[in-house]
Amino acid sequence: MDGCRKPASFGKHQRTQTTNLLPFQRGAPLHQRWWAWGLTGLGFGAAGLGLATWSTLESIKRDLPDTSAVLTYVRTGSLTIKSADGTVLQQIGPATREKVNLQKMPESLTEAFIASEDQDFYEHDGVDYDAIMRASLKNLLAREVVEGGSTITQQLARIVFLGQERSLGRKVREALLAQKMEGELTKEQILERYLNLVYLGSGAYGVADAAWIYFSKTVEQLTLSEMAMIAGMAPAPSDYSPLINPDLARQRRDIVLERMAYVGFITPAEFEAAKSAPIAVKPGAQKYVKSEAPYFTSYVQQQLPNLVSKEELELGGLTVETTLNLKWQKLAQDTVDYAIANYGPGEAFEQAALVSIDPRNGQIRALIGGDDFGKSQFNRATQAQRQPGSTFKAFVYSAAIAAGFSPYRGYIDGKYVVDGYEPQNYGKNYRGSVSMRDALTSSINIVAVKALVDVGFDPVVKLAEKMGIKSTLLPAYSLALGTSEVNLLELTSAYGTLANEGNHVEVHGITKVYDRFGQLIYEAKFQPQRALDADSTSIMTWMLEGVVANGTGRSAYLSDRQVAGKTGTSEKRRDLWFVGYIPQLVTGVWLGNDDSSPTYGQSSTAALTWYDFMVEATDGMPVEDFPELPDIEAHEGSIKAQPVKPGRVYASNNPYPSKGESESQDEWSDDSESSWSDSDSYSSGSNADSGSYSSGSSSSSEAAPEPSEAPPPEPAVPEAAVIPGRTSPSCRTSPTDGGGCPTCCHH
Repeated sequence: MDGCRKPASFGKHQRTQTTNLLPFQRGAPLHQRWWAWGLTGLGFGAAGLGLATWSTLESIKRDLPDTSAVLTYVRTGSLTIKSADGTVLQQIGPATREKVNLQKMPESLTEAFIASEDQDFYEHDGVDYDAIMRASLKNLLAREVVEGGSTITQQLARIVFLGQERSLGRKVREALLAQKMEGELTKEQILERYLNLVYLGSGAYGVADAAWIYFSKTVEQLTLSEMAMIAGMAPAPSDYSPLINPDLARQRRDIVLERMAYVGFITPAEFEAAKSAPIAVKPGAQKYVKSEAPYFTSYVQQQLPNLVSKEELELGGLTVETTLNLKWQKLAQDTVDYAIANYGPGEAFEQAALVSIDPRNGQIRALIGGDDFGKSQFNRATQAQRQPGSTFKAFVYSAAIAAGFSPYRGYIDGKYVVDGYEPQNYGKNYRGSVSMRDALTSSINIVAVKALVDVGFDPVVKLAEKMGIKSTLLPAYSLALGTSEVNLLELTSAYGTLANEGNHVEVHGITKVYDRFGQLIYEAKFQPQRALDADSTSIMTWMLEGVVANGTGRSAYLSDRQVAGKTGTSEKRRDLWFVGYIPQLVTGVWLGNDDSSPTYGQSSTAALTWYDFMVEATDGMPVEDFPELPDIEAHEGSIKAQPVKPGRVYASNNPYPSKGESESQDEWSDDSESSWSDSDSYSSGSNADSGSYSSGSSSSSEAAPEPSEAPPPEPAVPEAAVIPGRTSPSCRTSPTDGGGCPTCCHH
């Protein structure tokens, strides 16, 4: 036994040898083998990479946008402006100008795109892996990109969310987005949006645009050959456009037809017939590039920077909903064109402007800034600052009524000079004692200035501003006669305050703005603001009704409803105005020349132009009456008069001086008495006619322009001109006598 036993040293040596084996030697433990460590490292690396990839994909998925944005997306860089009824007024930039519902598209058109771009569209979940492999193999064999593997869903995701960047990250997001879209949208929704957004060259975004631009047809009118040609342009519109490369376009069309036949969408006979069809290109101009209402849409574009951020404007893709009534806009343009062509030559004016506003909400319903936007983009409704003439008297008398003055308050219409300023009536004649109401009806300048004196500059200016006047108003005596310049839009808006029972709503043309994903980023929420108390407004409206029924605004009379308004003429008839209203609509008209040269016209022509528009615009519109007239004798007003105090006043006591009669028989006065004759009677010949002004409130060297108002036509007012449904609080008849009071009343 002992002879067979191994030496003790052998076992020890053996253990030593085994323990010192190198990692590459056979029999070494697994943890000492390099390949084991390598495999372990690779395993951990793969696991880490897989975990990182999974984590990255999950992170990307969480950050994916809401796919419902696909349904409302508008391309960046574009601007779409719509009228109140949704009609597109203008589209600027790379916008789809004509959209079509999938149900209205010819079946062969959708099939042409499916056969050409995504044969398995209805089978895949957004990504077609078989198509990717096929495309990769073909591209590898051809050593160039000859076919793409993206599905229609992926292409739509690229259009809406990703752009044309070429990177692995973008492709991953594209695939994930496509799968998300397939899970949240129907195939029909995806296909419809793709066909309306895909770029097809020459400014055509979508199949309807392409049908028009290439063939001057709607999609329903396209032939099979034309449908295949349009579908064939999708991969490379510039290369396959029949307007650029007709031969290449034909080749591409034939490939699409072959694919349609291969998948069974068309028969061999249909294929041969379509393939042999000649290319008959008939280019059509892009729609909506030229605005349907250029003066209005240019105004809208000018207002946008005040409503949305600079970043949103620069990015674009905005859709703007506006207040415009397209029917009235076209009527307004026709009215302006007619006035220029038919009234202008005889009265020496070459331009006109018209604004119509809903006074209840401040919405611009029509806006015309001239006769031809193509020749002149200058907007005479919003940019032209002009003297409003006697239309401004409405604010003077509104302030007077609000201060508690009676419309029957009497003034002497006679020679009047205040601090060197002498207002003149039309024809430089005088009428003697008249009421404020009659003075407004006949547009007597001297009485308007005296009323301004009594109520004060500050109350008039503040009230006009509250009613909607934005331009600077100078506190001068000539303010009463409209020498401070305003524009037609603000003047019409301010009259709208009277139509809205004393409540002013900010005038505006934009109601909503949506970003490129259809998210609302602006909405107009203007609330009525009380500018003038309701009773004063009703009295003022009643006075302005008299202007239309019996005064300078007769040409604006509408036989079926109440109308209130005021004419205006600036110095040398440079500007002819009429602003009038019914409860539902206020419209302003301006006539004149861009160089402010004098005209031979009358403000009654502006009133007639107003009539031409309103008689059509109100056709079928429900008749509404103005509010009932309050008790004038009990009216106390809502503001306090702040009479101005002049340095020196000359007021004639005799409106009918005999020839050679000297001014010494009249009076110069420096006292502070008011300039009206008697609160209960305006027939008095009293000499209390020396107004009271503050020294220095107006320079004695103030220019004295002569805003003049043409007198009403000589013939008597026809019986039909009686104001419908309006009477004095003291009697129930509307016709007035020469003194301006109802004939049955005695004051």
